[in-house]
Amino acid sequence: MASNQNDAVPLHSINDNLGDDELRAVLTRLENQKDKEVFGLVCKRWLYIQSTERKKLCVRAGPHMLGRIAARFIRLRELDLSQSVSRSFYPGVTDSDLEVIATSFSCLRILNLHSCKGITDKGLAAIGSNLSSLQSLDVSYCRKITDKGLLAVAEGCRDLRTLHLAGCRFASDSLMKALSNNCRNVEELGLQGCTNITNAGLSVLVKGCRKIKHLDVNKCISIDDIGISSVSEACSLTLKTLKLLDCYKVGDDSILSLANYCKGLETLVIGGCRNISDESMKSLAAACSGSLKKLRMDWCLNITDSSLDCILSKCRKLEVLDIGCCEEVTDAAFQQLGSENFMLGLKILKVSNCPKITIEGIKKLLKSCEYLEYLDVRSCPLITKAGCEEAGIQFPESCKINFTGNLAEPDVLH
Repeated sequence: MASNQNDAVPLHSINDNLGDDELRAVLTRLENQKDKEVFGLVCKRWLYIQSTERKKLCVRAGPHMLGRIAARFIRLRELDLSQSVSRSFYPGVTDSDLEVIATSFSCLRILNLHSCKGITDKGLAAIGSNLSSLQSLDVSYCRKITDKGLLAVAEGCRDLRTLHLAGCRFASDSLMKALSNNCRNVEELGLQGCTNITNAGLSVLVKGCRKIKHLDVNKCISIDDIGISSVSEACSLTLKTLKLLDCYKVGDDSILSLANYCKGLETLVIGGCRNISDESMKSLAAACSGSLKKLRMDWCLNITDSSLDCILSKCRKLEVLDIGCCEEVTDAAFQQLGSENFMLGLKILKVSNCPKITIEGIKKLLKSCEYLEYLDVRSCPLITKAGCEEAGIQFPESCKINFTGNLAEPDVLH
């Protein structure tokens, strides 16, 4: 007997046909973050699936709320509790928060506590005791922590790959020794302003940590050529970034050591290292010609046209160059530029406070730098906006020229 076409056809909800694994597969294929958020608005079940699959969270919460968050986001791998440097909320992140995090977020791999001024060694001890799988920790500008808390992390979190300690003035060589003994996989270490770190600390660090790719010792004023040479020799196969801003004791021996061992170096910051001269920089340019991309050498007062000409002619992959306040540099540094066969990939150039560079030098430079995006010529008395217009200089269409300091600087070498 034929069925009546008016007979009701049972309707099935998508939830009746798709299991949790299928819904998770749908969620993982959503590339847009907004779409992922909308996914959780369908129903409670989809919200639960979304919560259990979420890997990263940025929150402002106390211990009670953190406990609820942990129960909901059971697979969370990255937690960002960082606070603004200039503004903070009361009471901010506390040791009680860290104790909840340590005991409740078992899958956590990345923890950002940047500028959480309220935490102490007690909170870090809880992290070290419970989060053995932690791989990345940022406690920059957490000014109450000392070696005691940091040692607990180094001893308990042996899979640590990234550690940022900028502004932690109580960090010392004892921590470097603990990292060397326990955390052999460290690849990124930020020690900016850790003035108690010495050559001895760096030397013992790299005895065990030989995989370091990025090292920031900006403003570590106790470090000199001995410490940097030990790093370049031990990490010769891995080192990509080295920042030495205002390490005024660093000189030519450090640069020559980098040239001898670290031929894959991509970023070098030596601003304020006034003892570095042309000869060592020529050696570095030759050794790292195929890798160097970013070079900051402002206030290197012994640098002249000789080394800059060598850097520009050899380092064709260079994208960022800062020679601000290198007062001996003249237009002659750009003498090889301008030919059709000589093109640079330079995107950012800072020549502020270089009184001997003129519009003619900029003209030569532009002929070889068609990709330039930012040019800083502040306090260059021979380079003015009116002068450039009168000379008919054609800047790349997308290039911003900072004549007077009214433009925001690209944050690429700090």
